[in-house]
Amino acid sequence: MKKTGLILIIIIITLGVFLIFYNVINKKENVKTKTDKTTKVTSTTKRKEENLMDGITLNYHASIKIEKNDKVIYFDPFKIDNSLNDADYVFITHSHYDHYSEQDIKKVKKDDTKFIVTSDLESKISSIGVTSENITVVYPGESYVIDDLKFDTIPSYNTNKTYHKKSYNWVGYNVDINGTKYYIVGDSDVTDELKTVKCDVIFVPVGGTYTMTDKEAINVVNEIKPKYAVPIHYGETGSKANAENFVNGLDEEIKGVVLK
Repeated sequence: MKKTGLILIIIIITLGVFLIFYNVINKKENVKTKTDKTTKVTSTTKRKEENLMDGITLNYHASIKIEKNDKVIYFDPFKIDNSLNDADYVFITHSHYDHYSEQDIKKVKKDDTKFIVTSDLESKISSIGVTSENITVVYPGESYVIDDLKFDTIPSYNTNKTYHKKSYNWVGYNVDINGTKYYIVGDSDVTDELKTVKCDVIFVPVGGTYTMTDKEAINVVNEIKPKYAVPIHYGETGSKANAENFVNGLDEEIKGVVLK
């Protein structure tokens, strides 16, 4: 009996030690798994933030180039230095000379470049050899899908001057690329439609005279709260000082970027 009791005690003690050891190991594995998962999510989020502005250049004034997903997108090509003929898509906001420039369009277009234009430009873009299947005519307040590109057209107009009337149906573009929304405002004052746009990156005119001023742009962008804000439409009108004033006036959580 004494021998049997001793064996039973040894078995109980052994089982107890095993359970304690098992619980300690299991707890460490759970902590490690949770830590690894948290680190991975944080790293992915940070990487996405850093890449939002990659591949984006301001050619001059309000002429923007975005290179993403092996595609090249131009907005209002103007004063292009070299004939690269590399455009997959060209978006035109309206027909003024500093936004619709045929000599610069010819420097970026290929045979299969797709053009997104306002209604007053359909015949003009056709006259320089762009075929109808490569032309999409857009109107304000609509949503469109071309290939993998999704975008909304936002009315772009003046509220206290007559250079860009609302009745002209000119637009800005809010383009979704990889789940990031890039909003090119076009030549506009601060409008009710602009205030409601949700975007990650905004390209906003700051030169005044024909568009909103840098101070007006500061106020509306601080209200919209994008992640990044890029001043445009200075050079022909306004100056780099307007761009710098704009960036310096933004709320701390918005990253202002003066593109070279």
